[in-house]
Amino acid sequence: MPPAQRNLLRPASRVGERLPLALLAALTLICLATAWNPPAGRKNWALEVVPGLLLVAWQAATFKKFRLSDVVYIGTFLHLLVLIYGGFYSYANTPLGDWAKETFHLSRNHYDRIGHFALGFFPALLAREILLRKTPLVVGGWLGFLAGSVVFAAGAFWELIEWWTTLVVAGDLGQAFLGSQGDVWDAQRDMFLVGIGAAVALVFFGKFHDRSMRASTEMLAASA
Repeated sequence: MPPAQRNLLRPASRVGERLPLALLAALTLICLATAWNPPAGRKNWALEVVPGLLLVAWQAATFKKFRLSDVVYIGTFLHLLVLIYGGFYSYANTPLGDWAKETFHLSRNHYDRIGHFALGFFPALLAREILLRKTPLVVGGWLGFLAGSVVFAAGAFWELIEWWTTLVVAGDLGQAFLGSQGDVWDAQRDMFLVGIGAAVALVFFGKFHDRSMRASTEMLAASA
């Protein structure tokens, strides 16, 4: 295995905590501010944001033993911002989506499409890094294919969660979480955008992700 490839697989240690901790602190403040009295209600905020916070909790719990690359932590933070904005207003009523609807004469608020693209884009690099560091896979086509497949499966499962939630949570809250806005093909379009987001991340940001992983391991080695 080439030395550069071996560097990507080296375990992380305790150093390099400033950026992840800064992102965690900023995310905590944003969550406290937006969860206090969101226009869409606290239950909607929780439905949209808590799944992302569970991912953050896992990253925090495993930080010392399995430090991820900076680009993954930044991606997770940006993904949470997308979720929080949607949870704060509800995806069908975001001001950004309403502005786009009026400006470009769209038929609906399309912010949920941004949310599902993000659901593919940001987790794709996380899946790629876990597969690269925890399995025999190396950088190449199979790594990208399997990382994209994992994310696409997660996006499809999320559509099932939305469906199950509407069965349990009746009324406007359930419909707000579903976010279909009357589109009978909403689930299929959402899954398609998850796949597109994952493909864009893996094809265009794979080398950047490799450099971020390499920089993290070199920093860790230098401070050991």
